[in-house]
Amino acid sequence: MTRAAGVVGEVLVTLGVVLALFVVYQVWWTDLGAARAQSAADAELDQRWGGQDNPRGRGTGVDDGDPGLSGLADGTAFARLYIPAFGSDYRFAVVSGTSDAALETGPGHYTETQDPGEPGNFAVAGHRVGRGSPFNDLDALRSCDALVYATADRWLVYRVLPVDAPDRASARARAAECLPTDLADRATSGMYEGLSGVSVVRPEDVWVIDAVPGRAEPASPDLLPLATLTTCHPQYSAAERLVVHAVLERSEARVPGEVPAELGGR
Repeated sequence: MTRAAGVVGEVLVTLGVVLALFVVYQVWWTDLGAARAQSAADAELDQRWGGQDNPRGRGTGVDDGDPGLSGLADGTAFARLYIPAFGSDYRFAVVSGTSDAALETGPGHYTETQDPGEPGNFAVAGHRVGRGSPFNDLDALRSCDALVYATADRWLVYRVLPVDAPDRASARARAAECLPTDLADRATSGMYEGLSGVSVVRPEDVWVIDAVPGRAEPASPDLLPLATLTTCHPQYSAAERLVVHAVLERSEARVPGEVPAELGGR
């Protein structure tokens, strides 16, 4: 009996070591590789844009003559994402595609969704743990927090839609804290009523990246320009999906040496 217990104990210790090594690989080792890939992607953007403070090209972040995001190779960087609520050093190059290879580099654009700033839904996926963990803290976002995207020639400032609003009136009141009155009203009524800024859904709930999440609406100029972020939930699990929805507050031309107020500008 004692010998059997000893064998079981040794097996459990071995399994514990294996699991610990796996966690180290998932979190630490993959972070190193992702950091190198992200740095290369960021440098590629600088080269394409002619330097961070010298923007050129179209709003999609590709040079004149290119066919837009639809013509980008998988894993090619085309924008930068800043989330001020996560600190002044939070910055990731966003790449085209959501393949495993693309997400090894950084947040990736669901290519079947709209381009940044367009009416409809510009949706981006990212890892929560390991591989740079760009979206590890998405559940900390609250109503009106800013998602700031830089493209080749534009700053796009999105605001997280109301979180934990029990009814339309409270949702509208929260949205009005950071959005113009007419936009706050539209973003919390009609097709968008009940759309939460932060939610948890099942992996098969792909409607979250629809042009109007949860509604079979084709993309059209009449729709609000939304931005969606998705990642796994909870941490260390892919059982569910954590989703953030935001609406475009404003778009600004990129001017050398200037950044939006949300990033410390005037």
